Amino acid sequence: MNGPAALARCLAAGEAVLFPTDTLPALAARPEAAALLWQLKLRPANKPLILMGADLGQLMASLGPPWQEDWVEQARLSWPGAVTLVLPITGAVTAHLHPGGTSLGLRVPACGRARELLELSGPLATTSANRSGQPPATTAAEAAHQFPGLSLLEPLPWPEASGQASTVLAWRGQEDGSGDRWVVLRSGAMATQGRGDA
Repeated sequence: MNGPAALARCLAAGEAVLFPTDTLPALAARPEAAALLWQLKLRPANKPLILMGADLGQLMASLGPPWQEDWVEQARLSWPGAVTLVLPITGAVTAHLHPGGTSLGLRVPACGRARELLELSGPLATTSANRSGQPPATTAAEAAHQFPGLSLLEPLPWPEASGQASTVLAWRGQEDGSGDRWVVLRSGAMATQGRGDA
């Protein structure tokens, strides 16, 4: 059975996998193998991927640069939950997930099984499980149909999810600290902070 440990091994070997979240099923790979996701989706590489982690601490440790207090506060309010935070973070991970970009989208899902996998695998490059231009998969069967041959997290069925993409908040900060604010880039599923599963 492809439980979390088996899927983590697939990811470590450079493979892409499918797993449930609290919003939509995810197509995922290790950050250094992120290019595989664009290839599988037939999607332009100028559309950035999301870095998903098991918790705030894991994401902070993997990205390195100091986090502003406002970012940490919003992350604690939003995660685990259906909110993606877009932060002005650059470095190797951003280069993998957002080539040429100066920001990175981050999320901790409110799905216990997803976080169990992420604890073992480390943060993953993720995107919705659908071919570019096609509706996103909402079930394991739909995800497997669009990406046959990829390993998916078992057991089945997956926990019920919202079927709606996450809300996206982007930090728009000034160097002098004036006018710092969060901007809604996409209104999606509501935050589910504090929930263990969805």
